[in-house]
Amino acid sequence: MNKPAHRDGTVGKALEVLDMVAGFGKPVRFTDLLEKSPYPKATLYRFLQTLTNQQMLNYEEDTGTYSLGIRLMRLAHEAWKNASLAPIARPHVETLAAQIGETVHLAQLDNGQVLFVDKLNASDRFQTLAQVGQVAPAYCTGVGKAMLAFVAPKRLQIALQQQSYLQYTDATHGSAESLMKELEIIRAQGIAFDREEHQRGVNSIAAPILSSNGRIVGAISIASATSRFDTDALMQFREPLLDAAKKIGDDATSWQFPS
Repeated sequence: MNKPAHRDGTVGKALEVLDMVAGFGKPVRFTDLLEKSPYPKATLYRFLQTLTNQQMLNYEEDTGTYSLGIRLMRLAHEAWKNASLAPIARPHVETLAAQIGETVHLAQLDNGQVLFVDKLNASDRFQTLAQVGQVAPAYCTGVGKAMLAFVAPKRLQIALQQQSYLQYTDATHGSAESLMKELEIIRAQGIAFDREEHQRGVNSIAAPILSSNGRIVGAISIASATSRFDTDALMQFREPLLDAAKKIGDDATSWQFPS
């Protein structure tokens, strides 16, 4: 079992359980949580029950799975309004979506995971799993890999340890070693791809958002159905994507973001 990084009483332990659920990036069964949990079975169950009763988690009886709850989503929305990159980036997200006619995602890195802070669907042709306020894995998403490639080395090592490396599809990275090889390529090319690594039938091209001093503050991506654009075809969006990322980074330089 994993040892918790810190303890802050009952509240801290409950938040660790929330982080654990969020880290799976999809509805998760009790048995899967127990495998990663530092707590005994009865203790973990008690935390899950309390979090569910408080609407911080949702329990689906038909599937026996836990997912993030509606109360947590409301809190995330308030955090989005007050402390995220989204308000600054929104004009550039709108311009990019209108220019390329595809779905645009905006994300920040949160404890080694991806937090989606904005999303704009330019059409209703298809839907991605990502929703505003949702947490997703960094190791198998375009925005996640774009950010991981440009974080400071010490922070990267911590983030790599926070990944679950679950195999969502055959293309998903299964280890830190495999991921690191791709991060080197992303660092050199300045862009990242999600090659159906998190959701079958969906791929994306992503770019890091850097402040003027080189600090990573987020990432932006263009997502599409693989039936419409393969990875090579997504390259046509490279320049407008990089242009949007630079403009957001320039506007964000004077903003104070949570680390």
